[in-house]
Amino acid sequence: MRPAPPQRALFLLVTALAVPAAVGAVGCAAEEKTPQSALEYAENARAKYEQGLRALQAENWEGAIETFNELKKKYGYSRYARLAELRLADANLSQDKYSEAVSGYKAFVHDYPNDPEVPYARYRVAKAQYESVSMSVLMPPLEERDLAAVNDALVSLRQFLSDFPASNYSDELRYMRAVVVGLLARHELYVARFYLGRGKFDAAIARCEHALDAFDNSGLEPEALVLLGETYMKSKEREKARAVLERVIHEYPASPFVEPARRFLAVLGPAPANAPTSPSPAPAGQID
Repeated sequence: MRPAPPQRALFLLVTALAVPAAVGAVGCAAEEKTPQSALEYAENARAKYEQGLRALQAENWEGAIETFNELKKKYGYSRYARLAELRLADANLSQDKYSEAVSGYKAFVHDYPNDPEVPYARYRVAKAQYESVSMSVLMPPLEERDLAAVNDALVSLRQFLSDFPASNYSDELRYMRAVVVGLLARHELYVARFYLGRGKFDAAIARCEHALDAFDNSGLEPEALVLLGETYMKSKEREKARAVLERVIHEYPASPFVEPARRFLAVLGPAPANAPTSPSPAPAGQID
């Protein structure tokens, strides 16, 4: 048998020496990354989740976010990974990061529509949108403000209360809805006065009617009716003015706006005997 060429012999020697080392390395790796059982996987995920909760409760936002992100990465198939998404949104809301919080909660609802935590996520969407509404932003001049966030909050509040009327969150959200409805109705009346002051009667009437139709139970109905009556008077629609002003007296007798309604009616004088009866606008509808 011919001896192997020197290069071939060297190759065989290196290969022979390398194989045991490689086998040993694989063995070490196997020892370091022992596959977890299903129970151990769940327990580790739970422990990581509780670690994140402790950071969240301590207002250690950076630590909580890091822990929950690590949980999602390492234990993505566990129930706790889903919950971590909600806690990340909670951390953002606690820091007044409203846009990030709303996005996180909405993503959860979209990705897991049948999850039992969906009502919580939708509640937090409405709460984040409500809290993002700064009262200072809603100060005059309102016609220059973007009220998209307020309208978004009203949509979310109404949808939640329609879908979950018996929820434990319902009373809180009904209060939020009343506040938002009042803000939007007040905005409409502010803009109506703006138009009235510039002689744009049709635009002022449209704003008053929108406030009455879209934002019922705002508590501003008597004020809106008096403003509507005043606008009708200035636009020479006397019988329409009389009809809405009489509504204030008959439907809201305890309102302080009864007095200005009476004064406007005194200016109008008694209705002509042969004047056709103008149908009064239908009362605003009720909301839950």
